[in-house]
Amino acid sequence: MDKPLQIAFKDMDSSEFIENLIRERVDRLERFHSHIIGCRVVVEIPHRSPSSAKQPIGITVEVEVPGRSKIVAKGTENRHDMKSDQTVIINKVFDSVQRQLEEAADVRRGDVKQHEGTFDTGVVVRLFPEQDYGFIEVKDSADLYFTRNVVTGGDFDEIQVGTVVQVIRSAAEGPMGPQASSVRLLNARRSVG
Repeated sequence: MDKPLQIAFKDMDSSEFIENLIRERVDRLERFHSHIIGCRVVVEIPHRSPSSAKQPIGITVEVEVPGRSKIVAKGTENRHDMKSDQTVIINKVFDSVQRQLEEAADVRRGDVKQHEGTFDTGVVVRLFPEQDYGFIEVKDSADLYFTRNVVTGGDFDEIQVGTVVQVIRSAAEGPMGPQASSVRLLNARRSVG
């Protein structure tokens, strides 16, 4: 990695056990992408509940790689009495990051199959749900702009950064450059949310 790993504990005490597990998982990520620029991990108690003695634990992982927006995965899980229970949510979130890195590498290499003659396969790289649009990374093309009304085979609200989709490119450019005239969801949720 070009930048040192950043691990932050928010609203909770730091944990050597959790920190060592995170370092181990980040080392493994470097096997799935040849050039990770940096990685930031935040471990936190996302909300406090006065009725529960055991607060939930949340984790957010952000990975920077060249040529695309950050890969982000997050998750939350209730903590139990055993220390090893915390490994479940950490592993789920890092597994999601690993899948996104593998999919991004497949798209970049062109290893993702074309399912129909007019469809290209891509990965959602930026999403602006409050404005009803996003961008899809497709091999040999600038990122394609898409809006809520062109999504088929699922719902726009199911889409996350890292979602693999099939797209039909529009002949006309949209307000943000090249655009998709149709976006079909393949695996609606690929990351932990």
